[in-house]
Amino acid sequence: MEPSASSSLEQDVARLIVQTLKLKVDPAAVQPEASLFGEGLGLDSIDALELSLAISQTYGYQLKSSDPEIKAIFSSLRALAKAIEKNRTK
Repeated sequence: MEPSASSSLEQDVARLIVQTLKLKVDPAAVQPEASLFGEGLGLDSIDALELSLAISQTYGYQLKSSDPEIKAIFSSLRALAKAIEKNRTK
């Protein structure tokens, strides 16, 4: 896939994160490689649940906490966008 398509999905996912979690940050300011938890955006497990639901509703991709890759998927905006790109149904 061409880089522009991937980066536009990253922008869409950044907007989804900011809107879903009502973060006071510009979606364009979310760094693709920055951590979504802790030092990065500072998300917690409740945020991850809300975000999983929004991703499921928006992209048809069911994120499961039992997935051994779940920490890697939620590690950064870029990782999350790549997982959505690979697994989305809509």
